[in-house]
Amino acid sequence: MGNEDLRKMNLTQRMSEKLSSMSKGQKKIVNYITMHYSKAVFMTAAKLGKEVGVSESTVVRFATLLGYKGYPEFQKALEVMVQEKLNSIEKIEISSKNLSRQEILETVLKADAEKLKLTLDTIDRDAFEAAVETILDSKRIYIVGIRSCAPLASFLGFYLNLMFDDVVVVSTNNSSELFEQMIRMTDEDCIIGISFPRYSMRTLKAMEFANNRNARVITITDCKHSPMNLYSSCNLLARSDMSSVVDSLVAPLSVINALIVALCVKKQDKVISTLEMLENVWDEYQIYSKDEINMVNDLNNEIISLEDEMTDFK
Repeated sequence: MGNEDLRKMNLTQRMSEKLSSMSKGQKKIVNYITMHYSKAVFMTAAKLGKEVGVSESTVVRFATLLGYKGYPEFQKALEVMVQEKLNSIEKIEISSKNLSRQEILETVLKADAEKLKLTLDTIDRDAFEAAVETILDSKRIYIVGIRSCAPLASFLGFYLNLMFDDVVVVSTNNSSELFEQMIRMTDEDCIIGISFPRYSMRTLKAMEFANNRNARVITITDCKHSPMNLYSSCNLLARSDMSSVVDSLVAPLSVINALIVALCVKKQDKVISTLEMLENVWDEYQIYSKDEINMVNDLNNEIISLEDEMTDFK
């Protein structure tokens, strides 16, 4: 890519374009700016370097790598980035004030439907297939999702436990506990990290730890500029724009559903065997009433139907 093409890009696009050629220290700067852009905009090169843990000269070289004449020009681009973020927040506040209660249900559901459509149009099918194969080939599967992403991690973990013998849903309130649960991770394992704006630093540290252990890293995040992608070669991108104070996780959940179904098709015998054992336990301990749907037969029929549909699709 030529310098002219680079100059047409904004700061976020330039960082994404040059990410593969960056040093480890420069990638730390990208990570910090993505997570703390509102603080970074007021920092000198020396201050930013100290905050990130790199030298001032590394920060200056970083600005030059992105196509800026020096740090002052880079800082102006950072100011534009911050202003764009603030403008988005102002638009949300304005729309919220003008939105009547009667319009909320329709507006939110339509917005979620649009995010599903955008996700379907843009998701990388090869990355999805690679994620399925990576999970199938792994000895142990770790899943990390913090704060609002914790329910997604728990949901994925619940179903993966029906298919695999060693699934760890990492639950933690601090980085120390996180590493304690991942201490036995090896290059035979994989980790699935789930994070959306505002990105969790603890989840990001888990991705870095897994990458350093040579484990396979899969991310479920919102865009190619996400800092989650720094340590992953298999990225499942699902749109998750904030509509008010609530993050929309409809599209991410749908991608996770697709991942579970794809794995179910591959692990049909294991899933049915596990559910048969569970059915016996549920009957013995009267977990469900007798009029509950038979999950084993239904799942078997669903998998056969899905396999037929996939054959027709091919």
